[in-house]
Amino acid sequence: MHVAAVGSAFPPHFYDQETLIRAFEVAWGATHHNTARVRRMHQAVLVGGRHLALPLQDYLTLTGFGARNDAFIRVALDVAEEAVNDALTQAGLTVTDVDAIFSASVTGIATPSIDARLFHRMGLRPDIVRTPIFGLGCVAGAAGLSRLNDWLLGHPDGVAVLLCVELCSLTIQREDFSVANLVASGLFGDGGAAVVCVGKDRAARMGLGGPTVVATRSRMYPDSERVMGWDIGDDGFKVILDKSVPDVVTTYMRDDVDGFLAENGLTRADIGSWVCHPGGPKVLDAFESTLEIPKSALDLTWRSLQREGNMSSASVLFVLRDTLAQARPEPGTWGMMLAMGPGFCSELVLLRW
Repeated sequence: MHVAAVGSAFPPHFYDQETLIRAFEVAWGATHHNTARVRRMHQAVLVGGRHLALPLQDYLTLTGFGARNDAFIRVALDVAEEAVNDALTQAGLTVTDVDAIFSASVTGIATPSIDARLFHRMGLRPDIVRTPIFGLGCVAGAAGLSRLNDWLLGHPDGVAVLLCVELCSLTIQREDFSVANLVASGLFGDGGAAVVCVGKDRAARMGLGGPTVVATRSRMYPDSERVMGWDIGDDGFKVILDKSVPDVVTTYMRDDVDGFLAENGLTRADIGSWVCHPGGPKVLDAFESTLEIPKSALDLTWRSLQREGNMSSASVLFVLRDTLAQARPEPGTWGMMLAMGPGFCSELVLLRW
C-alpha cells in the first residue's frame, strides 16, 4: 500500500494556552479549591494552543450529552469534508475515485456514521465500502492505517481513505476535578486528518513513490483495561487517563519494536524516520528513553504537541503529514509509525520511503 497524501482540517476557533488557562480559572474558580494547580498542570503539558469545536463562550451554555453530541456531529462533518477534500486534491484524485473509507473517532457518536453522512454531502460513490471505527482512541490513526493496508492488499487497484476526526473539547466535564480530567482539559485539542492510500497496481499507474506500508503489528497489554478510556454517563464521556501510561511504554515498547523489526530483518538503528503519536511530554520522554532515540528524532511530534495539542486519533496523522512535507525522507529510508490507546494497546506500522 502506498500513502498518496495526508490532508488536515481544524475548526475555525483557535486559542492560545494562556487564554484557555484563564478561562478554566474563571469557570472553576468558585468550585475548585486550587486553580493554581490547574494552571501548573496545563502549563506542564507544553501545549501552546488548541483549536476548539466551538467559540469559547459557547461551552458555558453547553449542557447534557445530547447537546454535546449534536455539536459533535455538526462540526465533525465540516472538519471531515475539508480534510478529505484536502487529501484528495493533493493526491490528484476525486471523490468518485474512492473505493473504501475507514473513519475513526472516539469523541462523539453518530448513526448514520460520519462517513455515511459524507456520502450525501460530498457525492461519494453509492458502492463505497464503509468501515466506521469507535473505541480505539489515540491508537486509531496508526491502527486505521493498518486496516487500510489490509483492505488494499486484497484490492491492489483500489483507493481507500482513512478519516480521523476528534473534537475532544466537547467531552470535558466541568464538574469533574479528577487529575485525569484536569490533565485532559489542558492537553487535548480538536481537529481532523484524512489519508489517501492506493494499492500497489494503482500506485504503479500513478507513478507514486513512498511511503509504502511494509508491515503492521497490533499489541494488547495485560491488566491494563483502566489505563485509558471513557466512563460514559448522563453527561457524556468522562475521561480515564491513568498515570501509568509512561510505565507501560517503558515496560513493553522496546521489546515490541525490536521483535517487530527483527521479523522484517531490521533493527532500531535502521529506522531513519519516527512518526510517533504526541501523547504528552511524559509519554514522549518514555518513548525516547526506552527506544534510545534522541529528542531530535521526535522533533515533529513535539512540534505538533506544542502547536495543536493531542487530538487523539488524528494526531499521529498530523505527524505523518509533517514528515511528508517537512522531513522528506530520502527514498529507501525506513520509518516507524507508533501509537498507543485504550485497551491498553499499541499499533506499529513499518514504512519505507
